[in-house]
Amino acid sequence: MKIIVPMAGMGKRMRPHTLTVPKPLIPIAGKPIVQRLLEEIAKVSGEEIEEIAYIIGDFGAEVENQLKGIAANLNAKASIYYQREALGTAHAIHCAANSLDGKVVVAFADTLFKADFVLDDQADSVIWVQKVEDPSAFGVVKMDENNKITDFVEKPQEFVSDLAIIGIYYFKDGANLKSELQYLLDNKVVVNGEYQLTDALENMKNKGLSFVPGQVIEWMDCGNKDATVNTNQRILEYHKDDKLVAENLINENAVIIPPCYIGENVVIRNSVVGPHVSLGDNSFVENSLVSNAIVQTNTKIAGGNIKNSMLGNFVEVTGEAKEYSVGDYTNC
Repeated sequence: MKIIVPMAGMGKRMRPHTLTVPKPLIPIAGKPIVQRLLEEIAKVSGEEIEEIAYIIGDFGAEVENQLKGIAANLNAKASIYYQREALGTAHAIHCAANSLDGKVVVAFADTLFKADFVLDDQADSVIWVQKVEDPSAFGVVKMDENNKITDFVEKPQEFVSDLAIIGIYYFKDGANLKSELQYLLDNKVVVNGEYQLTDALENMKNKGLSFVPGQVIEWMDCGNKDATVNTNQRILEYHKDDKLVAENLINENAVIIPPCYIGENVVIRNSVVGPHVSLGDNSFVENSLVSNAIVQTNTKIAGGNIKNSMLGNFVEVTGEAKEYSVGDYTNC
């Protein structure tokens, strides 16, 4: 099986954290978002992952090497494709046309999920969905009495369904998808100037291909700071029985309230950390209270009262009680 990961977006809603790193590489409980996403897909698919094709912007060699390393950890080949213009979801996937054959999962890398089903790889296509309270903000699916998808509706203003498409799709034969994406591009089938994946899905359905839902237990958004901090909390809860604290932690008169992820070579002194805190490698916390926060590597917190916050790499925070959302190399 192959996994196609469109991730070329600028992540503007996550700035300043995406000024130096693409959003899918922001760590959640110690692992990049895209790594956690791929691991969950591999678990649900129950198959060997042959190739992971990333569709990116001009992120640079360091990012590309990190993505290749994530694929290698899943014993998969890494392919890198580039989307030079933001022309929609269908266009993004088509950038990886050379990898669209055989069994394919397409997964947009700004979301995480938990599921308890095993993928039905004999279905023509599986669209992963989750019930939501306000479907008007999402693309949704309608189903018939046989649990088959009959319609794709983009951001319905009147209620038609509460099953939102979460951005993960399975295709038994990626060549069918490739053909429909090519049709959209050749015929300039656009909505608001963009090529939409839902148009390709509709064409496939009209040609007789069967679509079924794969419903997840929980769908976790990483679209902005508050959502990402909340997702970090949920992931820590899911993994609270795992080993999350590095053995070389230096704890000097500090209290750690689990669940927390604590990376390598961290020092915590005269502080209370947790619950739901992720501290990256080489972080230092002194005389502080830290809860419900993502703190990346080489960051120093002294005399702070920090909650519901995201701090980047090489940040220094001193002596103030507030919520933070600051990027790399910042002094507060």
